[in-house]
Amino acid sequence: MERKKFLKTLGASAAFAVAYPCLHSCSSNRREALVTFPEPSGVDFVIDLTNPDFAALANNGGFVLVKSNSSESLTDIVVARNLEGELVAASQICSHQQTDQVRFISEDGGIFRCSTHGSRFSQNGTPINTITDNPLKIFNTSLEGDILRIFE
Repeated sequence: MERKKFLKTLGASAAFAVAYPCLHSCSSNRREALVTFPEPSGVDFVIDLTNPDFAALANNGGFVLVKSNSSESLTDIVVARNLEGELVAASQICSHQQTDQVRFISEDGGIFRCSTHGSRFSQNGTPINTITDNPLKIFNTSLEGDILRIFE
């Protein structure tokens, strides 16, 4: 085999080897390999915004990931200060396939996005792309001084 032909063959094979796992990750056969988490329930806790762990919430667009102990289990919550300066909270557990990769991003006026498959949600939990029709769980917030309550 000629060297040029061999390199072209190798290049296509290498590209296929790299692309196949990425293209295959959203197939129905992949569901068994995903680590899934239960949707949070019984959420009712407070955070002190003066705590350095929550410094990101001082800035519009900033967010923190919080593990709260509710309903006898750890619950993953993303708490954000949206672009208008309001504090919002949502489940880190995506309603698409229950992975814990939901984060707040400053795109499109501020949205929640899951990095696992690209699900996007408005701040009220409504899906804004076609990845899922299931809404993201949103929590109530109440601010008194520097104490933020997150609850259902």
